[in-house]
Amino acid sequence: MNAPARTASPSSTQFSLPIEGMTCASCVGRVERVLKAVPGVEAVAVNLATERASITTNGAVERAKLVDAVEMAGYGVPAAPATESRVELTVEGMTCASCVGRVERALKAVPGVDEAIVNLATERATIRGTAEAAALVEAVETAGYDARLIEAANVADSLAEDAERADRKDAERRTLARDLIVAAVLTAPVFVMEMGSHLFSGMHMLIADTLGMQGSWYLQFVLTTLVMFGPGRRFYVKGLPALWRLAPDMNSLVAVGSLAAYGYSLVATFAPGLLPAGTLNVYYEAAAVIVTLILLGRLLEARAKGRTSEAIRRLVGLQVKTAHVRRDGKVTDLPIASVLAGDVVEVRPGERVPVDGEVIDGDSFVDESMITGEPIPVAKTAGGKVVGGTVNQTGAFAFRATAVGGDTVLSQIIRMVEEAQGSKLPIQAMVDRITMWFVPAVFAVAALTFAVWLMLAPSSPLTFALINAVAVLIIACPCAMGLATPTSIMVGTGRGAELGVLFRRGEALQLLRDAKVVAVDKTGTLTEGKPALTDLELAEGFDRPAVLALVAAAESKSAHPIARAIVAAAEAEGLELPEVTDFGSVTGLGVTAVAGGQRVQLGADRYMAQLGLDVSGFADVARRLAGEGKSPLYAAIDGKLAAVVAVADPVKASTPAAIAALHELGLKVAMITGDNALTAKAIAARLGIDEVVAEVLPDGKVEAVRRLKAEGTLAFVGDGINDAPALAEADVGLAIGTGTDVAIEAADVVLMSGSLQGVPNAIALSKATIGNIRQNLFWAFAYNTALIPLAAGALYPSLGILLSPVFAAGAMALSSVFVLGNALRLRRFAV
Repeated sequence: MNAPARTASPSSTQFSLPIEGMTCASCVGRVERVLKAVPGVEAVAVNLATERASITTNGAVERAKLVDAVEMAGYGVPAAPATESRVELTVEGMTCASCVGRVERALKAVPGVDEAIVNLATERATIRGTAEAAALVEAVETAGYDARLIEAANVADSLAEDAERADRKDAERRTLARDLIVAAVLTAPVFVMEMGSHLFSGMHMLIADTLGMQGSWYLQFVLTTLVMFGPGRRFYVKGLPALWRLAPDMNSLVAVGSLAAYGYSLVATFAPGLLPAGTLNVYYEAAAVIVTLILLGRLLEARAKGRTSEAIRRLVGLQVKTAHVRRDGKVTDLPIASVLAGDVVEVRPGERVPVDGEVIDGDSFVDESMITGEPIPVAKTAGGKVVGGTVNQTGAFAFRATAVGGDTVLSQIIRMVEEAQGSKLPIQAMVDRITMWFVPAVFAVAALTFAVWLMLAPSSPLTFALINAVAVLIIACPCAMGLATPTSIMVGTGRGAELGVLFRRGEALQLLRDAKVVAVDKTGTLTEGKPALTDLELAEGFDRPAVLALVAAAESKSAHPIARAIVAAAEAEGLELPEVTDFGSVTGLGVTAVAGGQRVQLGADRYMAQLGLDVSGFADVARRLAGEGKSPLYAAIDGKLAAVVAVADPVKASTPAAIAALHELGLKVAMITGDNALTAKAIAARLGIDEVVAEVLPDGKVEAVRRLKAEGTLAFVGDGINDAPALAEADVGLAIGTGTDVAIEAADVVLMSGSLQGVPNAIALSKATIGNIRQNLFWAFAYNTALIPLAAGALYPSLGILLSPVFAAGAMALSSVFVLGNALRLRRFAV
């Protein structure tokens, strides 16, 4: 009797090991025996042909033990090749461009990391390579920052992740607001006592008569200490350790600047004898005001940052939380994560479509503007495709789910936008090189300022040296440089998503701005991509509905695309097709059939000549159709010439305006198509296209793209599988969103509306975003270039101007807010 087959336990683990060195059946038996001898192994099957061992264990066996057993038997197990993966981390604690550079260097130092990109605006790090997530988190934490792994795999997870992050940011803003209020309340009396004494003699006398100057200093000491080590504690907790690690950042500048003023004041208050004569002053108000104004800047910056990511939050918010699913003969409301591909889902009036699918019953209009950017609702009937996140109007329908979770269009859009927002433009490389050395350079300038003033000040050199060195430290703003590029990318790509333009790579934003040539595929890009009846000219005495019904009936027996287009036109007009008999195809000429008792013959002019019919009466129409790149077909009914018809792939209604818009942008437009030259040139002439490359295969399209690239940066627009090589070859590939997945994967930009108008929109948005980035960078660099020398006292010898640390703190706080505010202007970009 055969032993019962062993079945794996519910907790079983499957291993598949490649085995090297086996030469015969004896080797197979030997390997199987040593593997079965490993405790916990339930079953082993070794295959000599594939040189692999399949092992089932009880879940408690490590792969290393199995490898050791095979190697002890004299065979080898090659190391499993590491698979490259993409890991995303949330990084907290970054405040400026120097932090970004430090985190990137820490991540790139981890073995297995091929690329690491850190974004200050999104507070995310994207890492590609084979390194373990735990090692990446550890590297970030060793560098002095907090990191968490982002594991959102679909929209539902994105909702939870987004909500969690929003809660953290809300808590952060509330804490900043609370600390700012506390700091402002404590700083106000310090500022009034010290600055009031300098500005108003009456205030000086009042303080002297009540508190006394020494008492005033003691009170300022207490209040300033509360400000610095209460609300201001964050700067020292982060800034001083970074300084000890020789990796100073924005916090280090604030910490050293405020502590210098505070420390000098402490000596003046409690050990005045240590200071040279004539230098006995306190700067408590500078230390307190610096902390308060920097907190104000951080709060404004946090609020502005929150607005830059609104586009992503709106996209995630399109996802509904539950769906009406038909199961077991009844409709049940299920969480969106429980909907499976193949489920039948009901959508009621006014509701959002929960997942992607195909309508199986009912009809309605669906507002797809949030996905495509097109405002007009789209009719949906049986067989129509629906996209999760779109809004049903007044009708009701049911559809079969075809894509759920991370496979839905909405999930892919969110993923594309997040990846684009996290990317770095080529323009950022220069910024990174500068900001890597910016903070150390500021410390060097501050030290030099202190030394020069200490040697050359006309009087009270220590006072001048301290004030100007502190002003240099406080006014420097690496935040503005760090935020200049990523905030504009975030807002620009988010606005693009709202307009139906998805940037899959952030670099495409910069490259599109420089485009000189736009090359387009014809079928499906300039045109609808499917044949349609475009012309039906009648001979005298014939009626259009009757002729179209008879011709469509005859063609209904043919599978040719032209035949299907004629039938579709008759059905669209609601015509009833008569019964067809005696259908036949005349090879190379046309078709013949009896429809409704009448003989119908349809074909080229050669067919009509063979039938003895004169087509000269339609000569003008034929010439016009030929000029439009259409081939006329003639219809004869009961031996009489009845009509001339033309079927063509019609130009999309939005195409002429899109071509005109590209020309207005100063771009050359070329058509690259596999279609025949006559048709291509006719369409190009109608649309004003500058150059035509016709009758080329996919490799011919690639060659044409390479040739056109010699004229400048080239953008190629396509929608089909045959366009994928050209999309990849172009400087920027733009895929029509209604096209194939292969084309979309090969593209840098996806136009969700399916309209060519998305191309000038994308280029205009690119120009606006790069212009915005340049404005931000100019401000960031001009601000630091102009104000650091001013803070150092460069204008004092000629104009007698010095910059107080208090004003320096205010300027620094507002500089990053300016950059964020300028980036937020892109939210108002309109086409």
